[in-house]
Amino acid sequence: MKIVFAGTPEVAIPTLERLVSEHDVVAVLTRPDAPHGRKREMTPSVVARRAHELGILTLKSAKFDSSVLAELSRLQPDLGVVVAFGGLIPRNGLDVPRLGWINLHFSHLPQWRGASPLQHEIMSGSSASHVTIFRLVEQLDAGDVLATGTFPLGAHETAGSALRRLSVDGAALVSDVVSSLRAGEVVAVPQVGPATYAPKLSSTQSQLVANNVVDSVYNLFRAVTPEPGAWIESSSGRIKILDCAPEYEVAVPMGRLVVANGHVLIGLKQGALELRRVQPAGKSAMRAVDWVRGIHSVAVWSFS
Repeated sequence: MKIVFAGTPEVAIPTLERLVSEHDVVAVLTRPDAPHGRKREMTPSVVARRAHELGILTLKSAKFDSSVLAELSRLQPDLGVVVAFGGLIPRNGLDVPRLGWINLHFSHLPQWRGASPLQHEIMSGSSASHVTIFRLVEQLDAGDVLATGTFPLGAHETAGSALRRLSVDGAALVSDVVSSLRAGEVVAVPQVGPATYAPKLSSTQSQLVANNVVDSVYNLFRAVTPEPGAWIESSSGRIKILDCAPEYEVAVPMGRLVVANGHVLIGLKQGALELRRVQPAGKSAMRAVDWVRGIHSVAVWSFS
């Protein structure tokens, strides 16, 4: 099977590698180089680097323009596979592969269509995570379903750790679907039920606030870790929260800080959050117990 693969971040790598081991991946489409790090150096995407290592023709484009269309048409692929490409494929692009395009999506469609499905599932308090393989159509994440998978979601799993695990599970499911497509055995079914949407989460939406209940705050922390990253606004400035855990037994006034038996706790509604690793503005990441030693007066410290 001649396959064109479209993807950009780390989560796409397991599927790319699985397809390369089983089929003829004739080209990889990925986003252009982007500024990265403190020096903002132009850096290829993770998928671009891996495709180069594998010796695969790599097309870098933020959109499916005429040059991309011409190159892919020349290759005459049987199938297109997408995992987190980060751009839309227009109608004339969808028609290029003989069997169309399929997409690996990290939710049970039609729930959580959009850019951050697993993050929104975690925010909702779900104890399960999902993947769906579906046919790409012009409407966002609305194509017929080819396969689904359901997997446990750990109570303390962050979006980053869950995505790493699901990227491997999803790659195996993509492999099964591609094999079935080659054999002409796939049955596509329309999505059933009301659609919900999962737009990309911003840094503004990642703030942990004192007057929310602890379970909701902790789920938000898990959903936005590692990207875009959780933070609080405090009397000592903005502080990134890198690791934490819910605490229900120790009473901490809402919006205040308590150090109890070597644990750093901040008060929320109906509970507290134990801070384990933090990064104050302008400083390196550190243990919370080391950070708290630098606070002039814990008794008057607060966050909103």
